[in-house]
Amino acid sequence: MKLASALTVAATLVACAAADVDPIVIKGSKFFYKTNGTQFFIKGVAYQQDYSSNGTIDGKDTYTDPLIDTTICGRDIPLLTQLQTNTIRVYAVDPTANHDQCMQMLANAGIYVIADLGEPKNSINRDSPQWNEEIYSRYTGVVDTFSKYTNTLGFFAGNEVTNAANNTEASAFVKAAVRDIKAYIVQKKYRPMGVGYATNDDDQRTELANYFDCGDASAAIDFWGYNIYSWCGKSSYKDSHYQERTQEFSSYNVPAFFAEYGCNQVLGKVVTRTFDEVASLFGPDMSKVWSGGVVYMYFQEANEYGLVSIGSDNLATKRPDFTALSSAIAKVTPSGVAMSAYSPTNSAQACPKNDAVWAANSTLPPSPNDAVCSCMVQSLNCTAKSNIGDNDIETNFNYLCDPHNGDYCSGILANGSTGVYGAYSMCNAQERISWAFNAFFMDQTKNNAQNTDPCDFKGVAQKQTPKVSGTCKSVVSQAGDSGTGSITSAPSPSSSSKTGSGGGSSSSTTGAASALTIPGFSYGILQMVVYLTFAALAGAGMVLL
Repeated sequence: MKLASALTVAATLVACAAADVDPIVIKGSKFFYKTNGTQFFIKGVAYQQDYSSNGTIDGKDTYTDPLIDTTICGRDIPLLTQLQTNTIRVYAVDPTANHDQCMQMLANAGIYVIADLGEPKNSINRDSPQWNEEIYSRYTGVVDTFSKYTNTLGFFAGNEVTNAANNTEASAFVKAAVRDIKAYIVQKKYRPMGVGYATNDDDQRTELANYFDCGDASAAIDFWGYNIYSWCGKSSYKDSHYQERTQEFSSYNVPAFFAEYGCNQVLGKVVTRTFDEVASLFGPDMSKVWSGGVVYMYFQEANEYGLVSIGSDNLATKRPDFTALSSAIAKVTPSGVAMSAYSPTNSAQACPKNDAVWAANSTLPPSPNDAVCSCMVQSLNCTAKSNIGDNDIETNFNYLCDPHNGDYCSGILANGSTGVYGAYSMCNAQERISWAFNAFFMDQTKNNAQNTDPCDFKGVAQKQTPKVSGTCKSVVSQAGDSGTGSITSAPSPSSSSKTGSGGGSSSSTTGAASALTIPGFSYGILQMVVYLTFAALAGAGMVLL
């Protein structure tokens, strides 16, 4: 049936007395309400229209932030409450937009939010992973925006970035993001909010879970999200492999929950879901290990996972899956433990060994620091012009970072398998190409007198007089001439670099430079085709209690 006027519902919810919800905290492997100490189980729904976040860049750089339109929030929140929803997961939000009203409406309904930090053109890409200034600025922008809401449960630093044996290296960059976002929350003195990772159910599931949990606690995830679709149709706790997964996570030391669940296919055909797995997930079989789960997905789209359909009149119509979930969730009351009576005994997992199955190194990429990068650029004789375009940056990267053409990129390369990272690998694209321009310039000036203008690059580079003083002298000295040294004493990042990434409501996000990737040349191993035509322009040569 059609719902009542969305405008009327929105007005009613906004008129409700504003109320902050009790923040959710983490103790051991469980969530709790901070004030009363009751265990918190996620009864969640994935809530974002027309969006897929899976660690790739597919050319689609727009998204619709689901938490800025009060009419839409007013339409959907009453439906979410009918499903006993206490948590929604959103996959991309605009950190420059105002979310106050929708977040307050959600709080009034007792609904918490888990927000993914990335967006289509500004996140860690499994095929050519980076952890740099642009992505860091985007992620911290989301944290800044949502830290003020007591119903922000936490953040995902990545979603299914590693999904096969040939891209496990990317996990080193995601774990670096976990480390730095956790540190940022502490540095800004925000209330404790967890930072986690959401994985798919693939052959590397054990290595992934162990890798993100192992080692220094400052870099380990605060919670673990599991996207799992193995209970299809009339299955069972055993046949769906839920029993195996529960046994595997019984020793996990941070909260684990299903970040997506709800298979809708049987024998390759889409079927109406019955959500029989809800009884197991929230019952005695699993509730001692798992902290609930997030059903995928609220909106009906091409994949037919929707709980509701949105008509041309912008009204929502319940689908059969909605009715089935409402019935299933109404029958469960998970039995928890009081925070005061709970004494965690599980410990962090051991790091997986590097082998044919797992390549991510335990040594993580350096933390982005715009002040360090500024020092580097000031020290150069040849830099990119400020108006250099993305295509020119990418074309020059492809040539200069091919080891067959010289050693011009050691200071800006990052290898998550070997754990070797250039001191400036975390800088933005323009700063990194400036480093490569300068390395080429210095080499040609010294060794190739026939190249009379080695700092031209078809007009996108320019000479400058190096100016290095004060703290920058120490930074440049620690990095060394090759840029491969470790910078152990660095100036604090500049808050002025925090710009976030807008464009979430209806237009294309910018952040194009963050999507530019340095080719994956692994210190001497050519991994991609070089743009040979470039040769001509190179001249002659959450709280833990």
